[in-house]
Amino acid sequence: MQGIVGSLRRYGQPLLALVALATLAGGGIAYFTAQPEWASGLWSLGTALVLLALLVEIALSLLQGRFGLDVIAGLSMGAALAFGEPLAGNIVALMYAGGQQLENFAEGRARREMTALLGRTARTAMRYAREGLEEVPIEALMPGERILVRRGEVVPVDGRLAGGRADIDMSALTGEAMPARFFTGNDMPSGGTSIGAAFDLDVVRTAADSTYAGIVRLVEQAQQSKAPMVRLADRYALWFLALTVLIAGGAWWASGDPLRALAVLVVATPCPLILAVPVAIISGMSRAASLGVLIKSGGALERLARVRTAVLDKTGTMTSGKAGVVEIRTVDGIDPEEMLRLAASLDQASNHVSAEALVQSAHARRMALSSPTDIVETPGSGVEGRIDGRSLVVGGSDFVRGRCSAGDPYALGRDLPPGTAVVAVGMDGVVAGIILLSDQIRDDAHATIDSFRAAGVTRFVLASGDHDDAVRAAGLSLGVDEAIGNLLPAEKVEVVVAEGLKASVMMIGDGVNDAPALAAADVGVAMGARGAAASSESADVVLLVDHLARLPAALLVAQRTRRIALQSVAVGLSLSLLAMVAAALGHLPPVQGALLQELIDVAVILNALRALSVPAGIRPHRQE
Repeated sequence: MQGIVGSLRRYGQPLLALVALATLAGGGIAYFTAQPEWASGLWSLGTALVLLALLVEIALSLLQGRFGLDVIAGLSMGAALAFGEPLAGNIVALMYAGGQQLENFAEGRARREMTALLGRTARTAMRYAREGLEEVPIEALMPGERILVRRGEVVPVDGRLAGGRADIDMSALTGEAMPARFFTGNDMPSGGTSIGAAFDLDVVRTAADSTYAGIVRLVEQAQQSKAPMVRLADRYALWFLALTVLIAGGAWWASGDPLRALAVLVVATPCPLILAVPVAIISGMSRAASLGVLIKSGGALERLARVRTAVLDKTGTMTSGKAGVVEIRTVDGIDPEEMLRLAASLDQASNHVSAEALVQSAHARRMALSSPTDIVETPGSGVEGRIDGRSLVVGGSDFVRGRCSAGDPYALGRDLPPGTAVVAVGMDGVVAGIILLSDQIRDDAHATIDSFRAAGVTRFVLASGDHDDAVRAAGLSLGVDEAIGNLLPAEKVEVVVAEGLKASVMMIGDGVNDAPALAAADVGVAMGARGAAASSESADVVLLVDHLARLPAALLVAQRTRRIALQSVAVGLSLSLLAMVAAALGHLPPVQGALLQELIDVAVILNALRALSVPAGIRPHRQE
């Protein structure tokens, strides 16, 4: 049934609008060439055809259990034919059919960022096989396989760059004008477009589990949603219809003139609710998408606009989520940079998380790593081997001290900040130094909290499963109101629920353990650019880019969108009610009333489209 209604709207509405316009114009020509019978006939024909189509749509909607305000338009056209006012009826017919087209155009423009995401999905990929390259559907790609991504192609699945460098246009996903640059070993999300030379990509996730596929699912869900403010039109349709009939009937009874009742009907269509509100909500969602923030429903956008408390996860949300080198301490005569280069070269042979951190830090510093030989790894403790002719040992302090004849890593490890990990390094049998690793506060975390405060968020709580001392240190650095550590997932939910009793609360997290808390919050925000799929599925808002500063910008967009939607409702309905009163008192004839209502419709829709514009202080394409 829903498919039938959709097909009627897709193909029938443009035809109806054309019929209404053609009969209105043809009748006008006949009228001004002294052929009033032809004019009346054409206007009546146009009204009758549109009315017939409207009655079919109303019947189909009623079969689906929905009652809409289009009934008022049907009453207007029927009354115009019955009372011998075909011109007014034809104008209402054009207003109805043209209004639907205007709404479709406005919604299409409002959805442009989200629709662009859906239209860029890759269908096939070039996979390496024994016989060479073969083109296969992206659904056939499996982790571990290697594909070729050519210039101009969309990256089909999440992968890891096999070699060289790749320049990727991520603007459709992130709003970034500058291309992202990836190097050998870097993880690459799906959905970006290659703008440089062709490159090989090792598949790490199937197409269904890849970043872009998840985004597409979320966008489709967002496009099907209906905001609470939009549902108000359906909820109060009967009440508004009753008020309209009461005013129209009262005007007819008091004056004895049926044309007054007709005039009330033609100005009664509440387009500020049935047109302007959904256009404003979709415009706001689209504007947020251009910032790299996907709001999954109109209801989530409305709730986001009212947020006053933020509960923040620490690891991976307010911090980088990965250990990085924060300090290098060496004994006299040892160059810190060279020690890091040698340690990272040896750690290429290990898959330990600390080893990965050293290798990534060395790559970030553009160090030329050497190939290790004679490798012996003790799982969980450390690794030994030779680099550039030197004997090297890298690992925990006890492990390194036990394999060196001189030196003590613990002598270098005094006064360590909370949450710091130590990697000891020995060279040629002597302790050379230690490398301090820590999950650091993100560069944009402080500015993000300041921006949230400026947007009206008044309370911040840092909630994490990490050690309490590390969480408190991070909270002190960030300047939050409260910092709580050692939390289990269920305890995070309790924190969110407790905060939600005081004010509308937003939870920002990235891990699987954050998913229950995200679902419990008024608005759950998932770090989709780096977070787990479970958190993205349970969240109301997904950050598609690794820029925290986009979240307060999206909050401002939500607040502005809600203001514009409410403004459209208040102003539009006030104008419609004033016009109804004027029509009931005989100051607004049916034809002029129909023209006035058309102007009100256009005005409120144009006002709703303001939600697409960029508010002051927000730059969606700024490189951060």
